Amino acid sequence: MEDGIIEESVIETTDLSKIYSGNSVVLSKVNVAVQEGEWATIIGPSGSGKTTLLNMMSCLDRPSEGKISVNGVDLGSLNQKKLTQFRRDNVGLIFQQYHLVPYLSALENVMLAQYFHSIVVEDDARETLEMVGLGHRLTHVPTHLSGGEQQRVCIARALINEPDIILADEPTGNLDQENGNVVMDLISQLHEKGHTIVLVTHNPEIAEMGDRTIKIIDGKIVSNTTT
Repeated sequence: MEDGIIEESVIETTDLSKIYSGNSVVLSKVNVAVQEGEWATIIGPSGSGKTTLLNMMSCLDRPSEGKISVNGVDLGSLNQKKLTQFRRDNVGLIFQQYHLVPYLSALENVMLAQYFHSIVVEDDARETLEMVGLGHRLTHVPTHLSGGEQQRVCIARALINEPDIILADEPTGNLDQENGNVVMDLISQLHEKGHTIVLVTHNPEIAEMGDRTIKIIDGKIVSNTTT
């Protein structure tokens, strides 16, 4: 609490665990809360479980044990259809792999996200691409875009349905320093506009850009500190 204001947790996990066949424990009793408007960075070595945690926050995976809630909704109470709808309405995803449809233009790739939301407005998709600096690349297919431009299409796609929460998994992992800086500047702007950001990275310099750093090693949180 600060100045009499009670912060709300938009993402909260309780004893969250993920165990695969053969008793392979990827996450073990993880407890974390992300506040509204916060930028939380999850950092850790490869295989530490940070992407698995992000996937559960984004409704792409389910826990083996424990509970996770997003915007006050217990995700464990939702069936697969409702889980997909909830993700569509509440979360914007930015991946290390761009997952763009290769035969669609940048504009069409962004509009595709609108289609799944049942509202397709080309002007909105165009404006969102202009916001990420791609107003001059609307008709280009992914193979005619640089890696940095493809990632910016992904950011536009994540934003088109105006989600409050942005989840990013190694968003600069496939980019050179210059393009990585452009992408991180865009994410910083989203944070300044009030979006809640959860970002996975192995880069300590990127981790310092957020409000808080959550370090995971071998599926367990070993530190949770403000930056």
